[in-house]
Amino acid sequence: MASSTLAPTNLSPAHLDGATALSRETAWPHRREDWAFMLALSRGFAAVEDGELVGTALMTPYGADAATINMVIVSARMRGRGLGRRLMDAALDSAGARECRLVATLEGLPLYEKLGFRAVGEIAQHQGVLADRLPPAPAAVTWANPDEIEALIALDRAACGMDRTQLLHALAAIGEVAVLRGADGPRGFAVLRPFGRGDVAGPVVAPSRTEAEQLIAFLMATRPGRFLRVDTPDVEGIGAFLAHHGLARVGGGTPMIRNARSAAPVDGVRTFALASQALG
Repeated sequence: MASSTLAPTNLSPAHLDGATALSRETAWPHRREDWAFMLALSRGFAAVEDGELVGTALMTPYGADAATINMVIVSARMRGRGLGRRLMDAALDSAGARECRLVATLEGLPLYEKLGFRAVGEIAQHQGVLADRLPPAPAAVTWANPDEIEALIALDRAACGMDRTQLLHALAAIGEVAVLRGADGPRGFAVLRPFGRGDVAGPVVAPSRTEAEQLIAFLMATRPGRFLRVDTPDVEGIGAFLAHHGLARVGGGTPMIRNARSAAPVDGVRTFALASQALG
């Protein structure tokens, strides 16, 4: 098949309806609101043919040192023409010297490997409709106070090694934040927000799996009968807890990294669920 000559241009709010249609074609659950949230945090790239959006890619920066590459989609009728590579090149060029992370689908893995990404684990996607009756929420977890956000940003930075200040403020603005408190202040937190078919829980940051499960149990207790999604790198651990509560594993992806340079995570706190596969 002939190589496409489409050059990526800037993805703008005017493209949101087309982007939503493109993700639906790929069977991704993103609503228009989810695209708008992502684009507000990112620099986006678009491929347009005859007025139709046929490809996208986003670069979401986290400070000066790190970024995620996400929402890389090419319309089925345009695949095999090198368009995905051109969109990736544009996103990576915009990232500059930053470390870049992404979660790869099986189809995208060969391209990302050619671009210098290496696999660093596994992500399990769990989702389902929560039971109408759930265990009571743990007493150690409550909703966060607005003045705690800086402490939670510091916990997130310790867990993932990236400065995600803008992301955490944006998540707190559209979602709800639960906090696990200790004698010296917050020990962990979890965010619940609308996404796709219902809600998504993440990021979930905690010192231990038990404490992460307490945070998720608190969120679950507020959403009986609702659809909930959780993407976790703790595949064999917290995955069992999620499945026990009706969130079946339905897929996942391969986390990958390129040009590693962000700070190493701090011992004593971990990320047990992602904000999303796109955002890390």
